[in-house]
Amino acid sequence: MGYDFDKIQNRYGTYCTQWDFIQDRFGKSGILPFSISDTDFLPPEEVLNVVTEVAARGQFGYTRWNHHDFKGSIASWFERRYNASVDEDWILYSPSVMYSVSLLIRLLTDPGDGVLCFDPMYDSFPGVVEGNDRTLVRSILLPNLEHASVDCLHKTFEIDFEQLDKLAASCKAMLLCSPHNPTGRMWTKEELNRIIDICRSHNLWIISDEIHADISLCGRRNISVISKLKEYERVVVATSPTKTFNTPGLIGSYVVVPSSKVREAFLNKTRHVDFLNSCSTLGLYATMAAYNKCEVYVDDLCSYILGNMQVIKSFLSDRYPNIKFEIPEATYLAWIDVSSLEVSSKQLQDALVNIGNVGIMPGETYGNSGAGYLRMCVGCPREKLNDGLRRFAKGIDSLSL
Repeated sequence: MGYDFDKIQNRYGTYCTQWDFIQDRFGKSGILPFSISDTDFLPPEEVLNVVTEVAARGQFGYTRWNHHDFKGSIASWFERRYNASVDEDWILYSPSVMYSVSLLIRLLTDPGDGVLCFDPMYDSFPGVVEGNDRTLVRSILLPNLEHASVDCLHKTFEIDFEQLDKLAASCKAMLLCSPHNPTGRMWTKEELNRIIDICRSHNLWIISDEIHADISLCGRRNISVISKLKEYERVVVATSPTKTFNTPGLIGSYVVVPSSKVREAFLNKTRHVDFLNSCSTLGLYATMAAYNKCEVYVDDLCSYILGNMQVIKSFLSDRYPNIKFEIPEATYLAWIDVSSLEVSSKQLQDALVNIGNVGIMPGETYGNSGAGYLRMCVGCPREKLNDGLRRFAKGIDSLSL
């Protein structure tokens, strides 16, 4: 089945965070948004059909997730997409990835402990670490636009392993984003092995947020830390199909926790403290349909997103060669280096929002090392992207550089 990613969907009037409430992020309504990392695509027809069928039954009572149909669909997905063996007993339901991360941080570390993260980082990471009274420890990724990866596209950011090792000595856990938001890095086997070696040497737990894992733009699959379990047992994965299939409004994610002790603690908190005993009925069915029936959709989606990235690359190379951009290895997030414009972030945002009428996230949202960058979510039809680039140009040109 082919999927029409070019079709424009009107998301206004749906209480949509990205469209209806764009002013919350940019201070102005009605601008064209490229902000929140969800897509402007409909979920695949197989997901829409099952959700419609379930909704038509009108049965929305308490719903169980702890069964083979749900957990087996996840285990099979990991085996097919990532060549990772997952025991169904390791899989636990959670309402969201960040809920899982928050709870895992509380279970695996103590107040005041250091939690190691790469910077720039997903903008919810500082809050989930510091909000739980832990210490955020930042390992700065090194920009490297000259280094071409042998097996992929350009490794635009690299890990400073010497720094990572030193910082790990003061930490109890590492919160890994794999693939990485916002840079779009997909860690290589060698990089992941070195991360694990460092965490092993300092006895750190690895909490791996793999929600962007399906979106590969470089011809290889993401490597889940679960596949490294034989080398290191202190790993957990928090992820969800919602980014890939655009179903976050249906609610639903899961964790993969090999440790029986951690699983028991996680379940005790969710069942007896936070009282999350039932899952979203529609989210449950959507997850099973997505993982059982929609592999072709994911392949087609990745091809389309790659095309969007190529459009951005060509546009910037032709019109603004001083703005640096390399196609990321993963995610639908374009991480654009605008530091050569030599204007403040406030000046740039004013030009983009008020002259270009376009909303693109300022890089410092994702940490101090993100200053001089923009993060543009391009999980959208090509027509919207081209309109956004025209608006981008209008804003940039108004700066009279």
